[in-house]
Amino acid sequence: MGCENHTSSSDFILLGLFSSSQTSLIFLSIIFIVFIITITENTMMIILIHRESKLHTPMYFLLSHLSFIDILHTSNIVPKMITDFLSGSKTISFVACGFQIFLSLTLLGGECLLLAAMSYDRYVAICHPLRYPILMNDYVSVLMAGGAWFIGIINSIVHTAYALHFPFCGSRAIDHFFCEVPAMLVLSCVDTTHYEQAAYASGIIFLFIPSSLIFASYVQILLTVLQMKSKKARKKSFSTCFFHMTVVIMYYGPFIFTYMRPKKYHTPGQDKLLAIFYTILTPSFNPIIYSIRNKDVLDAMKNMLRSNFLHKML
Repeated sequence: MGCENHTSSSDFILLGLFSSSQTSLIFLSIIFIVFIITITENTMMIILIHRESKLHTPMYFLLSHLSFIDILHTSNIVPKMITDFLSGSKTISFVACGFQIFLSLTLLGGECLLLAAMSYDRYVAICHPLRYPILMNDYVSVLMAGGAWFIGIINSIVHTAYALHFPFCGSRAIDHFFCEVPAMLVLSCVDTTHYEQAAYASGIIFLFIPSSLIFASYVQILLTVLQMKSKKARKKSFSTCFFHMTVVIMYYGPFIFTYMRPKKYHTPGQDKLLAIFYTILTPSFNPIIYSIRNKDVLDAMKNMLRSNFLHKML
């Protein structure tokens, strides 16, 4: 079919994650439960950080932005996926698909930069505690958070515009559960090599550089921890670093594998499985790993519950 008959202005079809079967309904129910947990956890974190003055620090300021990103990201994908499965309608308009791509890339890129900023915060706090008030003051934390959002938006605008500019000459069926650029490129009837090269360069900026900085930060943290005399402090620090790195690997690993491979090496089943990690699972783990295991957060949560209980009693 010639490119003259492309359907870039028509609806797309999302084939989804599951087929219509009883087993699929079970998996979808699990995803829905994870979605509710994710929204609840991250919303609670934002409320706690806003209400508790003890949590008004650069670390928790960045964490509140991470929670907000995770709420938006999972809400951008899961409700549509569940609605499509239950209704049997798999269509998504060109505009809605473009918005989903834009928001997804903005949030993915912003989170990559934000995680790097958070690792730098931990590096300064542990390796240079006396200089922490200077190196990580309110101005620096606002600059980091604002920069992550701004750069993520600019990058997303460029990629969304290019991805939707390609003509789609044949099938409009996207073999994925949301509009993701790699899954859409295989539908294009023109050579997308130059765009893939640009996407690779973008991946270096948003994936390889931040992940390298994160690993370097935690290596320095671990070296500093090894010099601590307290066994309890060493054990706690090792545990924190282990869980943080687990989440980072779960997020960056599938993300890198999806966005930095040529489209000829992509398979729909593999891409869907990888996308589950950075769109559904990681947002549910972030509040637990980065905050709920923290004593300050637990104390703030107890104070809020105690305050609400006393308010109702009075």
